[in-house]
Amino acid sequence: MRQGFIRAAAATPKIRVADPEYNGARITDLMRQAADSHAKIIVFPELCLTGYTCGDLFLQTPLLLKAREQLFAILKATEDLDLLGFLGLPWQQGGKLYNTAAVIHRGRLLGLVPKTNIPNYSEFYEARHFVPGCKKPVWIDWDGEKIPMGTDLLFSCDTMPGLVLAAEICEDVWVPCPPSISHACAGATVIANCSASDETVGKGAYRNSLITGQSARLVCGYLYANAGEGESTQDLVFGGHNIIAENGVSLAVSDRFHTGIIYGDLDLERLASERRRLTTFPSAQSGSEDYVTVSFSLRMEELSLNRFIDPAPFVPQDQGERNKRCEEILSIQAMGLKKRMEHTGSSHAVIGLSGGLDSTLALLVTARTFDLLGLPRDQIHAVTMPCFGTTDRTYHNACTMARKLGASLKEVNIRGSVLSHFNDIGQDPANHDVTYENAQARERTQILMDLANQVNGLVIGTGDMSELALGWATYNGDHMSMYGVNASVPKTLVRHLVRYYADTCREEELQAVLLDVLDTPVSPELLPPEDGVISQKTEDLVGPYELHDFFLYYILRFGYSPARIFRMALHGFGEEYPREIILKWLKVFYRRFFSQQFKRSCLPDGPRVGSVAVSPRGDLRMPSDASSRLWLEEAEALS
Repeated sequence: MRQGFIRAAAATPKIRVADPEYNGARITDLMRQAADSHAKIIVFPELCLTGYTCGDLFLQTPLLLKAREQLFAILKATEDLDLLGFLGLPWQQGGKLYNTAAVIHRGRLLGLVPKTNIPNYSEFYEARHFVPGCKKPVWIDWDGEKIPMGTDLLFSCDTMPGLVLAAEICEDVWVPCPPSISHACAGATVIANCSASDETVGKGAYRNSLITGQSARLVCGYLYANAGEGESTQDLVFGGHNIIAENGVSLAVSDRFHTGIIYGDLDLERLASERRRLTTFPSAQSGSEDYVTVSFSLRMEELSLNRFIDPAPFVPQDQGERNKRCEEILSIQAMGLKKRMEHTGSSHAVIGLSGGLDSTLALLVTARTFDLLGLPRDQIHAVTMPCFGTTDRTYHNACTMARKLGASLKEVNIRGSVLSHFNDIGQDPANHDVTYENAQARERTQILMDLANQVNGLVIGTGDMSELALGWATYNGDHMSMYGVNASVPKTLVRHLVRYYADTCREEELQAVLLDVLDTPVSPELLPPEDGVISQKTEDLVGPYELHDFFLYYILRFGYSPARIFRMALHGFGEEYPREIILKWLKVFYRRFFSQQFKRSCLPDGPRVGSVAVSPRGDLRMPSDASSRLWLEEAEALS
């Protein structure tokens, strides 16, 4: 597929023990089924061509010869399939027997990967039949070709940059130092595991944790196919527990005790981006000296994505996990402010309270900080500064909130001082331009700074990361503070933090106010209201914050291109936004993101709470005058 996505499959055939002909037919059927579903990689279980539970039948020459014969039959039957397969079979070589994964593509055997770690404990007695494979590949004869056999094999797709596969077998991933570590260090981005792991109570959860954890540690895709129905139940039961994981996330997991196929679309560009970002991840060139690389080709097809793309990447889907995240973020924010207040010797804080989401969150964080410090909350100075655009709704919410949280409330009506300033600079109050708006924001900041000087306190910044990304802040106005507690919290997450506080607080009136704040349109309230109602709605002007947060996450976290982000947004948001609307706001994001970097280059300090932040001191070291041409030209071409 385009843009680094590729569909992979993990399959468990229903087999018959010691019947390679029957098993080969089932494997062929599943390969055709996977190809019909546009999968380009498929992994089968360990020793699936014979069955894992053959026991001493592995020492029988007829079984070994029939397994090779059926491998040849599978190759002939699938030579028209544009599919790379990994399937398990016993292989006799040099007078010894190996437990191997055969790697096949379009009628050719590309290589054999032997199992490294041969278990011989508890229910396993593989050392009775098999010997460990060698790391350094040797060359064997197969159908007139020389085929590499060894653990250190890489299978590199020359038509899809970034797709490099390697294999390990079952026990290999359970040991302290799995072969997949070396494979990933040598450049493998996808690990295939042909496995036969029996079921015992609790083992399924551990297995899933093991595979997803390995994919995270190696920053790779991991395709795990497990033996299932048809294996001997003389002493063991196999559940066909298949897993497709990517960098710590399960893309697909099969129901146990069923046979069949699962599919997952791997994101190779995401893996490449993550490895590039992690400067401690080894360079492939430094670990591949002893590896043999086998090239193959796949046709790229245009498909719809078969994976979940979260439209709210900053916000966990599960409510329980979301609540934990909210509690953790509030603690990080509060501990950051606590340290700053202790360091500066401040026992007072000053907050401009508008009745909007951001200042509400800042006040909640400050209240928590004062509790941690053992300071009285009345030393939090909440300042409401009504002017031309202030509505009764936000004004009353701000006042009620301050009172219920125990903060001191001060009202400073700035209308007169702003009008006086207009007179000084010759600004017509009827001209509602950017000067009209920004003069109010800067007047408010001046008041907050001076009040902080009066009480020897800190001005607490309220602006969030989404506003900073878009430059939706008045330079030297609400852009400025002495500590910005919300600086790395995106708008979509601000909402959930406030809701979490509302859901967990015991004060009914405070809860009601917080819920009303959540229901209030996001607005700077700098333009006069219409019939007492907010007339200036931010999302009407710069676009929906849920779209911008989506763009922000994938631009900064992974460095994706506009075309890729656009495709992912279309998939993630489904029918919620028409194509032209998503594209419109994507262009707006790029224009504003590049043009407004100068505001982010001089941000006040603030705590980092997640994997994406815009601090110029560590997270976004971007020149303030960089050209946006490359990105905008690509975005324009999507029209």
